[in-house]
Amino acid sequence: MLVAERWQKIVQLVNERGSIRVTELSDICQVTEETIRRDLDKLEGEGKLMRSHGGAISLKTEQVQETPYPERETTNMDQKRKIAAEAIRHINENDRIILDASSTAWYMAQILPDVPLTVLTNSLKVAMELSSKEKVQVISTGGLLSPRSLSYVGPLAERSLRTYHVDKAFISCKGLHSERGLSESNEMQALIKQKMIEIADQVYVLADSSKFGQKSFAHVGEWEQIHTVITDRVADERELAALREKAVRIIQAGD
Repeated sequence: MLVAERWQKIVQLVNERGSIRVTELSDICQVTEETIRRDLDKLEGEGKLMRSHGGAISLKTEQVQETPYPERETTNMDQKRKIAAEAIRHINENDRIILDASSTAWYMAQILPDVPLTVLTNSLKVAMELSSKEKVQVISTGGLLSPRSLSYVGPLAERSLRTYHVDKAFISCKGLHSERGLSESNEMQALIKQKMIEIADQVYVLADSSKFGQKSFAHVGEWEQIHTVITDRVADERELAALREKAVRIIQAGD
């Protein structure tokens, strides 16, 4: 198989399967895993796929699985605004915090007071919202921009996060399940949020009631890594009780 044919085959397989591992590609193409890794680096640089831990993921899959930002922004908007307002109460001057690319984090950015803070984010919208606040230092992860979520993902964003340590991370996820833990719609978003959890002293999960009991595609983390969940007043009490048993603090945002 010629090199150009191998590259074409790799892109075809990634798009057909949604994602594929380096070991599988090595077997199929009859070349070393190191050669496949170099191939994937090249193909990612050409915008034909996304690298992931141990393999590659289709750009088409990543875009189809993510809910477009305008749709997320208007879904359960009142609950998300109340959750955001409660989350702000847990931020102190001079804190170093993470805000992810969730719509709730954007609502936080809108009402965040202009006080000395360092905010690390992978969200284009959060960074733009905070740009007018003179005392807030904003650090963007950079990376590959996902057009549906307006978030930076991929290896560059992950490496950027590993550079830092923060006091608090404020994140949301597609699914919160008392047994499975936190999950996301695709692997790229899950990997970013895993890194956010790893570099934070305290992790706050922001989730309206629709997220509870849900199991999405890609695993993000276990409840042992989470300190606090901020939700609304109509969240399923059975799910909340199960989380309290795992020593997760539950805060239900009021009016």
